[in-house]
Amino acid sequence: MHITVYMLCFPIKKKFTMMSLIEKSSSCVTFGLCIYDEFFFSLRGSLFLTYEVLALKKALTLDTQVVEREKMKSYIYVHTFSLDKGENHGIAWEARKELHKAVRKVLATSAKILRNPFADAFSTVDIEDHECAVWLLLRKSKSDDKIARLEAVREMSETHHWHDYQYRIIAQACDPKTLIGLARSKESDLRFFLLPPPLPCLKEDSSTEEELRQLLASLPQTELDECIQYFTSLALSESSQSLAAQKIATHCDKIEANGGLQLLQRLYRLHKDCPKVQRNIMRIIGNMALNEHLHSSIVRSGWVSIMAEAMKSHHIMEASHAARILANLDRETVQEKYQDGVYVLHPQYRTSQPIKADVLFIHGLMGAAFKTWRQQDSEQAVIEKPIEDEDRYTTCWPKTWLAKDCPALRIISVEYDTSLSDWRARCPMERRSIAFRSNELLRKLRAAGVGDRPVVWISHSMGGLLVKKMLLEASKKPEMTTVINNTRGIIFYSVPHHGSHLAEYSVNVRYLLFPSLEVKELSKDSPALKKLQDDFLEFAKDRNFQVLNFVETLPTYIGSMIKLHVVPVESADLGIGDLIPVDVNHLNICKPKKKDAFLYQRTLQFIRETLAKDLEN
Repeated sequence: MHITVYMLCFPIKKKFTMMSLIEKSSSCVTFGLCIYDEFFFSLRGSLFLTYEVLALKKALTLDTQVVEREKMKSYIYVHTFSLDKGENHGIAWEARKELHKAVRKVLATSAKILRNPFADAFSTVDIEDHECAVWLLLRKSKSDDKIARLEAVREMSETHHWHDYQYRIIAQACDPKTLIGLARSKESDLRFFLLPPPLPCLKEDSSTEEELRQLLASLPQTELDECIQYFTSLALSESSQSLAAQKIATHCDKIEANGGLQLLQRLYRLHKDCPKVQRNIMRIIGNMALNEHLHSSIVRSGWVSIMAEAMKSHHIMEASHAARILANLDRETVQEKYQDGVYVLHPQYRTSQPIKADVLFIHGLMGAAFKTWRQQDSEQAVIEKPIEDEDRYTTCWPKTWLAKDCPALRIISVEYDTSLSDWRARCPMERRSIAFRSNELLRKLRAAGVGDRPVVWISHSMGGLLVKKMLLEASKKPEMTTVINNTRGIIFYSVPHHGSHLAEYSVNVRYLLFPSLEVKELSKDSPALKKLQDDFLEFAKDRNFQVLNFVETLPTYIGSMIKLHVVPVESADLGIGDLIPVDVNHLNICKPKKKDAFLYQRTLQFIRETLAKDLEN
């Protein structure tokens, strides 16, 4: 074994500092010492630097290319120490002490652990027990045995007594699977994650927005459907803040090849005070993560470290977008793929809790995956909504209340675009019909593994019509048979089975509202709506689905001028299952005021009773 000396230094507020650097290897140990005054250098390039090292009394040189090659390997960082001779008995003495101690540890670790991980005699080695654990866990995390790898990640994530340098060892030496596993472990310390690499400099006389426009312009426009072309052109003609690239799933390879991962990261950092922009960027990364051949690029660009921090956010939307990205990257424990608009609200981390059933939340007109299912605001709730007390107040009751009451459930919420008016259509194609959306959502949910477990569907307003259409479509497709066979029950929150007054009002003032396609389909005289109701009623009776219907009794304000009863009681009556009127308006029918409110407790009772046999097994 041979020893090669390199030097690494950095300035800290005009103080002399020592740092030892040791690389473990089967053939050599590399270490270095540097004691210096103020100094700075770049790690890039092939610059050679000369230092005056007080302890060794001779000049040494540093080839920064060596540092560049070694930076992703595993290092031990020795603590800095004071240069006060009264405290340290002199520089040379302290230097030798620290170097000898560090070298002794690495030699012992390499010989007894890395080469023989089952060595049972550490009594002769000057090394702490937890020092051995770091290297043992690293080796275990790279085992050919998947169970051993998962166990190693779990043990790492649950360790909270290590020193800084031990977390850095893991951060620098672990493989991508371990890194992603740590990011998806609830208790993981953020010191497991290295800072993202430096971003490339912007081109001369350019801006981030201009580079994004250039990226979009470089994407091919042939063989694309009208909507993709529309969103690309919109992003080019308007501000890049529209981030329409999220719609271009077919261009993921081009985006990555043209530096899109770094460009999006720059945008993410620039807009740290604009959560909506950051969420749109995460949405793009989540779509790119659906492609497994891009996983290594996503990891190398530092997105896992960023998402590990976002996962710990108390903002539910931010944490859920990060959870989607990491789940799509985690091929160790996740077989499903979560496509655009499909979010797992629980469990968002790796868990040992067996998941026995799925509950799906489908919002309605003008709704969203998170805001539709928030708690109804009241003066008392606004006053008493500390983030730490989710039993009192939550911005997404399925993620907090339901997940806590039924931890064995996987809870999924979906999101899709809707509009009341075609005043400004989002896409030139008529893709907002119930028929089109039901097929699109069904495909996405099947990719997410829906149908592999017992299922309860929960829907609000137009979302209930989508659920009915999805189940009817699934019954016609052999590959979707499991979705039907595993559907146990459905909850409808004010679903207009027989049409809505909103459609009537919109038609009467069409010159003002220009009612959208989805609104037109809600008309009481809509042939498609009547056929959907008749077909589903017969189908649900034949399959013996359990059904629960809630309906509003109060009118809803739409803007400052319109007040109407969106779904009357007679329209919410499916024809099977209980029909329960509730003294709320259309928007609040799916928003319980508090956890012990009737709306939530009756919903919870239905889920537990419908899935009772499945949750017991």
